[in-house]
Amino acid sequence: MAEKLNEYQGVGGRWHSARDRCRERWAQWKEENPQGVREAIRQALFAIPASDEPPDRVEREGEYADLFRRKNRLELMRISAAVMGIEFSYAGETAFVSPTLLQIGVPHQQMTLVWALSPLIGFFMTPLLGSLSDRCDSIYGRRRPFIVLMSIGVFLGLILVPNGEDIGYALGDPIPVNRTATPSALGPRSSALETESQNHHPWGVLFTVLGTVLLDFDADACQSPARAYLLDVTVPEDHAKGLSTFTVMAGLGGFMGYALGGINWDETSLGALFGGHVRAVFFLITIIFVTCVSATVTSFKEMPLNQLHEKTEKYGKLDETDQLEEERGRERTDENGDYEKDGIKRENTSYGTLNQIPQPEPPAENNATINVESMGHSGEPLSLSHYLRSILMMPRSLRIVCLTNLFCWMAHVCYSLYFTDFVGESVYGGNPAAPEGSESRINYEAGVRFGCWGMAMYSLSCACYSTVIEKLIRFFGAKKVYVGGLCTYSCGMMMLCLLRAPFAVILFSWTAGVMYSTLFTMPYLLVAHYHSTGMWDSEGGGSGAERGIGTDVAVVSSCVFVAQLCISVIMGFAVKLTGSTAAVVAVAATLAAAAAFTATKITYLDL
Repeated sequence: MAEKLNEYQGVGGRWHSARDRCRERWAQWKEENPQGVREAIRQALFAIPASDEPPDRVEREGEYADLFRRKNRLELMRISAAVMGIEFSYAGETAFVSPTLLQIGVPHQQMTLVWALSPLIGFFMTPLLGSLSDRCDSIYGRRRPFIVLMSIGVFLGLILVPNGEDIGYALGDPIPVNRTATPSALGPRSSALETESQNHHPWGVLFTVLGTVLLDFDADACQSPARAYLLDVTVPEDHAKGLSTFTVMAGLGGFMGYALGGINWDETSLGALFGGHVRAVFFLITIIFVTCVSATVTSFKEMPLNQLHEKTEKYGKLDETDQLEEERGRERTDENGDYEKDGIKRENTSYGTLNQIPQPEPPAENNATINVESMGHSGEPLSLSHYLRSILMMPRSLRIVCLTNLFCWMAHVCYSLYFTDFVGESVYGGNPAAPEGSESRINYEAGVRFGCWGMAMYSLSCACYSTVIEKLIRFFGAKKVYVGGLCTYSCGMMMLCLLRAPFAVILFSWTAGVMYSTLFTMPYLLVAHYHSTGMWDSEGGGSGAERGIGTDVAVVSSCVFVAQLCISVIMGFAVKLTGSTAAVVAVAATLAAAAAFTATKITYLDL
């Protein structure tokens, strides 16, 4: 025994202990999964998930029978495919729109203001679109028409952004005298921008900005109906697994989209065929986006609103009739828990009612997403006036959550919209307006491509961190996870500002993924906790007025629009004042630190 203890001391002993634990876990797994690794993988992907609590509502026949059964992992991936396509389009937008605008002669200050147009529209349009999707009576369902409509806007944006300059030339923009046949590596622009007169491209700027607004707004707007569609066509037992699949698909879409931008397509036949790096990237993204959205909208049929109402009324009447019978009948319960009514014994069913017939309900999201995402406290569709009133009148605890989320989004928008330009100018020392073929221009283009790899790491980090954040919250508590995630990002951006080296771009981009996952999780967790407990402060006080969780989720979500609007105004002045795009990550670090400070003031209750 003493020899055994001596053996498990020191580094060698710890290695033996770890090895023994691995062997024990492997043996335990083999006992629990006698079918082997291959069959376990097949079951994970193709088998309908097992559950100790099967769905209460099962409709075995009819056109919409699939809405009431469990979905396997591949089906959930197909339902969530649209968000992967959306994240692909986001990747192209955030990586190349700023460099493209700079290359057609838009100064930094005006370029940053372009990003203010989409959030200005989205702040007022998003609640309206959510309300309309709840009441859409199309034969194709409530969500899919909006997914298709928003996808058309994204598609047009993907066409206009890389081709806006050439469309401008076709409509009369002056073609520079020194324009060569060889396109620029970053896009259609191939001429040197040596004087102010050569930067006059009114039509080109107009169509590029129009494409940017369409792409940015519609990609944002499409996510809500895509998430609602997921909840519509899955049963409640699959909601958690479905939403986690949705998040992972989004992270993978962003990772692969940025990775596409990191490849030098000018050295490939595809780049030569489409006339430049950006055109090749946007072509591939367009094909992937259309494929992903098509996979989602053709996966499962939605139940039209009129049929949804008919079912609700039908089964609602059955419930009322049964309740009347219960009141009039003579009931008693025997020792086995079975009911006896009017001399007839009935078994106690798992549905919690006396009748033996399972009671189908509307698709799950009719109970979940309408109430969570787009309904006010009165149960009516969320109106713009109610939405605005809820912003002005809210509990102090929720106000601090919104302020923290606003700082978080501002810090993140600095990174996501202007990062590749920062890498091209401050890390690689390039200039987007330098003559084509010059060292400065080549360095800038190389920096933009390398920045895409940094953003790919950020997306991958977000997907990975999202899988463990719930466990971290249980282990450390919500406050430490929230503040810690924000401090991690702030330190990462500050180090990137100081070092400005390629290795720092890859290394510290991982902290941006931690931030993104945090701001997508913590505010909504807190709002849900406030509503579930009915407490809004540490003394147990309520909100002082009836508030709907859907309204509060919409209010918290609206911070992204305000954040993008503010950063669009601030960033141009910050770059002009400092004379360097290093201001991008410096401002991001400062705002994240401010968010960490306000996060310490949040009411966490017992989270």
